[in-house]
Amino acid sequence: MTERPPLTGDAAAGSDGYATMTTASPSASLAMPADWRDFLALTKPRVMSLAIFTALCGMLVAPVAIHPVLGFTAILAIALGAGACGALNQWLEVDVDGAMRRTASRPLPAGRMEPQAALHFGVGLGVFSVILLGMATNWVAAGVLAVSILFYIVVYTIWLKPRTPQNIVIGGAAGAFPPVIGWAAATGEAALGWPVSLPWLLFALIFLWTPPHFWALSLFVRTDYQRAGIPMLPVVAGETATRRQIFLYTIPMALSAVAPWAFGHTGALYGVTASVLTAIFLLLATQVGFRRSVEGDAMKPEKRLFAFSILYLFILFAAVVADAWILT
Repeated sequence: MTERPPLTGDAAAGSDGYATMTTASPSASLAMPADWRDFLALTKPRVMSLAIFTALCGMLVAPVAIHPVLGFTAILAIALGAGACGALNQWLEVDVDGAMRRTASRPLPAGRMEPQAALHFGVGLGVFSVILLGMATNWVAAGVLAVSILFYIVVYTIWLKPRTPQNIVIGGAAGAFPPVIGWAAATGEAALGWPVSLPWLLFALIFLWTPPHFWALSLFVRTDYQRAGIPMLPVVAGETATRRQIFLYTIPMALSAVAPWAFGHTGALYGVTASVLTAIFLLLATQVGFRRSVEGDAMKPEKRLFAFSILYLFILFAAVVADAWILT
């Protein structure tokens, strides 16, 4: 068996002898056939983990218990749906990924996979995930999953991302659906109506969390987006405007974080946890919002906010589940 070259940043840059592999265009000859690692990379496992976790939390806090086997199958279907989004996103953005240092080593821009294989893989995963969720639980949950996949691919990736710096604001809805899907898988309903139900408050939290989270990232990878021609806010509006928007969007996000407690859906455990963590988030967002970078700036406050924002969301959702179990 031919040994595959390492997938390192240097390899992606073509500095260690693999230049033909890492600079290949979608139409170029492949240096090496794709293997399971490449298909796994297409699913964006790190992004998928957040979708899986928030969907699981939505399922666990639902008022109706779901059979463990069906629950596992539902989470698997949601994971496959998230993976389909990742694969189709990379198929659509192969040229963009190839222009950005942090994504140039992905299977398609690196030339390790035929674009058609990624397309078939993504479409197959997406269709199968919706059918599996519908058959295992109910078609309401499957319908919401289908909407989330289409929203991510059509509305965010194809329409918004290449056209407007507000891409991540509206497109953030795609990543906010998992807790609603998990809830619907257990209950058979999307919990619409008034007062606002817990899954939709969790949806709002992810939706409002997304802009400060991604704009913090975009500040320290601005040159990547600029090189790829993606109109992220720092590229189009500049650093000062981006910092101001990070701070401004953190305010409604903070309100949405404590809303489940304010609406009586959770108890003191979640309320205290959300209050403390949100205060830290606000402090970090304030530091980012009211500073200016200088030449050679390591962007430590921005990187700190980005890293904390991930931990923040995971802990808040874990607190929702823990609080629900205490109340029951």
